[in-house]
Amino acid sequence: MAKHHHKDTATEGKTGHPDKNGPAGSTGHMGRAHQPAAGQQMWGGRFAGGPNAVMQAINASIDIDKRLYREDLAGSRAHAAMLADCGILSAEDAAAIAGGLDRIETEIEEGRFRFDPALEDIHMHVEARLTDLIGDAGARLHTARSRNDQVATDFRLWVRGAADAIDGQLRGLVLALLAQAEDHADTLMPGFTHLQTAQPVTLGHHLMAYVEMLSRDRGRLADCRRRVNECPLGAAALAGTGFAIDRFKTSADLGFDRPMGNSLDAVSSRDFALEFLGCLTILATHLSRFAEELVIWASAPFHFIRLSDRFSTGSSIMPQKRNPDAAELVRAKVGGVAGSLHQLTLVMKGLPLAYSKDMQEDKAPVFRAVDDVTLCLAAIVGMVEDLQPDRDAMAAAAAQGFSTATDLADWLVRELGLPFRQAHHVTGTVVRIAEEKNLPLDALPLEDMQAVEPRITGDVFSVLSPAASAASRTSYGGTAPANVRAAIGAAREHLAREDISSKDMS
Repeated sequence: MAKHHHKDTATEGKTGHPDKNGPAGSTGHMGRAHQPAAGQQMWGGRFAGGPNAVMQAINASIDIDKRLYREDLAGSRAHAAMLADCGILSAEDAAAIAGGLDRIETEIEEGRFRFDPALEDIHMHVEARLTDLIGDAGARLHTARSRNDQVATDFRLWVRGAADAIDGQLRGLVLALLAQAEDHADTLMPGFTHLQTAQPVTLGHHLMAYVEMLSRDRGRLADCRRRVNECPLGAAALAGTGFAIDRFKTSADLGFDRPMGNSLDAVSSRDFALEFLGCLTILATHLSRFAEELVIWASAPFHFIRLSDRFSTGSSIMPQKRNPDAAELVRAKVGGVAGSLHQLTLVMKGLPLAYSKDMQEDKAPVFRAVDDVTLCLAAIVGMVEDLQPDRDAMAAAAAQGFSTATDLADWLVRELGLPFRQAHHVTGTVVRIAEEKNLPLDALPLEDMQAVEPRITGDVFSVLSPAASAASRTSYGGTAPANVRAAIGAAREHLAREDISSKDMS
């Protein structure tokens, strides 16, 4: 967020003006005639000449931070109401400010508001327009605050809203995954390690793994939100203010849990944004992993799923192609999200307390990451709802690669009492024989197995089919269809409890 290069203090009296336009306690005012025209600055009283064009270009942030206009207006409303309650601002001025802020919001939303790089940032745009609309009352709004605490408040409000919106999208994705998992709780597919066939699982179980990941993502966002939800407003430039303000009122009015406890920390910390970006990076990584699986599953060698034309594209030269481009782009965008975290980390890594102009560069990476994650979530939800699994192709793949070899080893341990390492060796020998004969384990003649271990009986075939293997995995968290359905039910119950809790809070 744009800040002038010297510290912005907040010592404006009821009839005074900010000390960047005059000394603290000055009895002048910044009325309509004192509002900056194009090319002038609200902090210009200290300087005899205007800035160089390059300085103005690098200093202005309005193209980025105009996105904070709702938050800036909300903070100004709360600040004005508090000043009036504390007797620092007259009721008449407070009413005029409230009306002016409403008008500015309408102008911005209707596209009639003129943004001017000379005014640097959204705060100065709002203040200049407010003073233009209502005169001296608008100039008094900045009493007992600074752009330093103002931008920190705006940014926290914006991140809080973004976290809530992304959590809502995550909830929608979880519901979409639950619906597919329920339909395919017993649909067999190969489970992989090293992208090699390992053991049979069900598609429902595989999708529920992502429900678990995304639920942790929601938990991280909720935990991050608690730290975001502290109010910097009233910390002023860095040291607090001499006015008898009520920071607890503005904090409550803006929906924060509490005001921040240290004025230096309030204006200079951006760890909340770093933590938020960390949450988004982990989330984007999970989305990227799932997107990669969609790409693999939709490929011709696998043919596990089909995505409709809504989420596929064609080739400019190969008419037969169906490309899962939406999934590929989700997979790619994690680079930008992780890059945003890295960018802001490097911005903040060497800054002394309190505010430095470097921190103007804090918002662009967060905005960019939120835009990317929001789009990726929408795409993934669409693809989950759209995908059509091919049960036969998945079941055939689940039977390949001797995927029930571990079931044979477990049977040898359970029924014959072999130590597992010995059972592992026996099973490996049986697999080699089956491979030489080009037969799956459940089609290998019993006498071939008995040639390796004479005590093997025909009962072994009860565990050698992929369906039997999956059904046997009943340990907590295992792939057995009954387990999958229980996990789906538990997840739905958790979401229902969330709904009840949300209604109680509202």
